[in-house]
Amino acid sequence: MLMSLAQTTPSISNSTDNAGFASADWIVLGAYFLALAITGYLFTKKTTKTTEDYFLGSRSMPSWAVAISIVATSLSAVTFIGAPEIAYSGNITYLVTNIGMIIAAIVIAFLFLPSFYKSRSASIYELLELRFGPAARKSASITFMIGRVLASGARIYAGAIPASILLFGLDKGTEPNHLIIAIAILTCVGIIYTLAGGISSVIWSDVIQFGILIGAALCAIVLITNSFNAPFSEIIAQLKTGADEGASKLTLFDLSLDPRHSFSLPACIIGFTLLGIGSYGTDQDLAQRMLTCKSAKHGARSVITGILLGIPTVAIFLTVGLLLWIVYQRPELTTLTAATPPGESVTVFLHYILTQIPPGIRGLMMAGLFAAGLSSLNSAINAMSAAYISDIYRPMLATRKPDTSEAHFVFVGRLAVVVWGIILGTFACVCIYWKSANNDTLINFALGVMGFAYAGLIGVFFTALFTKRGSSRSVIAALLVGFLWMLATQSFVYNKFEFLHVPSIEYFYSIHFTWKLTIGVLLSLSACLLGNRPNQSCANLAAPQAA
Repeated sequence: MLMSLAQTTPSISNSTDNAGFASADWIVLGAYFLALAITGYLFTKKTTKTTEDYFLGSRSMPSWAVAISIVATSLSAVTFIGAPEIAYSGNITYLVTNIGMIIAAIVIAFLFLPSFYKSRSASIYELLELRFGPAARKSASITFMIGRVLASGARIYAGAIPASILLFGLDKGTEPNHLIIAIAILTCVGIIYTLAGGISSVIWSDVIQFGILIGAALCAIVLITNSFNAPFSEIIAQLKTGADEGASKLTLFDLSLDPRHSFSLPACIIGFTLLGIGSYGTDQDLAQRMLTCKSAKHGARSVITGILLGIPTVAIFLTVGLLLWIVYQRPELTTLTAATPPGESVTVFLHYILTQIPPGIRGLMMAGLFAAGLSSLNSAINAMSAAYISDIYRPMLATRKPDTSEAHFVFVGRLAVVVWGIILGTFACVCIYWKSANNDTLINFALGVMGFAYAGLIGVFFTALFTKRGSSRSVIAALLVGFLWMLATQSFVYNKFEFLHVPSIEYFYSIHFTWKLTIGVLLSLSACLLGNRPNQSCANLAAPQAA
């Protein structure tokens, strides 16, 4: 058990092999779960009669709440753990990725959302049915569901890391068997909460959890800076000097043209714009939130606000990483007595929380991590359930049982929440071994797996909105091309086949995932454009009105 820490200047015991909680920590963590239970109960009291109530919140959600929900879901535990890791081991160039995200938000607001609202569906993939036919809609929805399992599974894995460390200690918490137990617990809690009130409960819980998430990070910044015994100018000077051959840790723009650089300016402008369009415009998980607003105008406001709100949020967590670098790499500048660096950079923030933070505040920070993990899980299983009901199940019953009641669809939707939750939890366990094989940072790994679905979906939506070409067959071909391309570019494929081990191919596999995604989008777009039987009755969808 960790010794009790001083309330003013944190210090630690010399033993950090157990991430035990003090009574105050358990009280704070218990209060967090009690707040979740109360909000869940309040949403169960709200009558849910139709799938529009359950999956779209009756299209009555305020845009500010949706904006916060977008930020909370898109950042997740990956940002809580991964952003400090990036700044700790590198610099702050990751912040520049928001340039691409802002461009993507504008594209979504003015070109995508008006068309989505025209369909009046709980699924954004109905647009593809209007444009290319039912087969295109089903194929896109299935691609989304597969891609969402991959992307959200990675995020749940990230959210399970702090839970595992809390349960089993810093020395054993990252072991696969312990992570699997933590994933199971997180999955069960997320399923139960999401069953309560549908997308409304997800959005409002995101608002609460985002507040906890930011509060935890700000507390860390205050505590770390209070432990410094050197002037601020000296701290900045040390960060500018850095640890890698004098490279500054305050570097914001990476102007390199080397495609192997994770967050170079070209990658941020091109690759992350495409990633943002995929995330907010072709992914039911985040797009569903915008559809809960009462109009396309309010939905556009929510996505732009959400992206802008994400900039200071990411900056806060990068700041945490920079300050932790001072704590562990320049301990002479602090008053901390046993600031031993963690064994892995991915656990640097968790290591600090569990070894340096006073009781009570430590519980708040771990609650913030649980909040981030649950946010990703809740939204994903609700979105996949919505896509399944709207794109697969309801059309299937339309001809067989056209008089099926809305109550039946709500029941099946809740059942789908349970099934998808189990599938997500299962894949999160796979991610434990997948990330190890890829040997990448947590953020790059989590963002990279999103490309499996996005490469094909972006190409298909570009074809639907900006051209008059395409057909059901070319849509299916584009989705397959995008998925198979992203699969072929994974590191474990390179490691599996020795005939790929030549310098030129080795170089290609080392380029950043955003460039692989860009190539995948171009390939899928080319495949989709090969179709030449557009639905002329819906040609107006190719030129949507501005929000």
